[in-house]
Amino acid sequence: MSSKKVILILDDEPAILESVKYQVQKRFGDEFDYELALNGEEGLMIVDELINEGVDILVTISDWLMPGMKGDDFLVELHKKMPDCVKIMLTGQADEASIERAYKQANLYKVIYKPWSKEQMIEAIEKGIDKHYPKG
Repeated sequence: MSSKKVILILDDEPAILESVKYQVQKRFGDEFDYELALNGEEGLMIVDELINEGVDILVTISDWLMPGMKGDDFLVELHKKMPDCVKIMLTGQADEASIERAYKQANLYKVIYKPWSKEQMIEAIEKGIDKHYPKG
């Protein structure tokens, strides 16, 4: 079993999923494990598997508009299971009410709008990790 922390990425578009993973992995390398999900339901299955294995999800980057469960619903459910996870919403079209709900009910750390820059994504992850997991 890996003692590495996980970065979980959700997006219903495989090209975006791979692009985010590539950018994040290029920066953090094998410091983390990376899990990908195409929707919220799949994301929650991965979360439950990781919890059962005793693996922490350090950061979750979730799209908002996905078939089935929307990103804010996923993040609220994730927050109930892993309150310390850094939650980032990546979106092209989330409505303000959904974003506000994610901030209030899921302790959303940051919203990044598509199209995003690699620097913006990496900075959000680094600052989120520093905020939630300060180095002693």
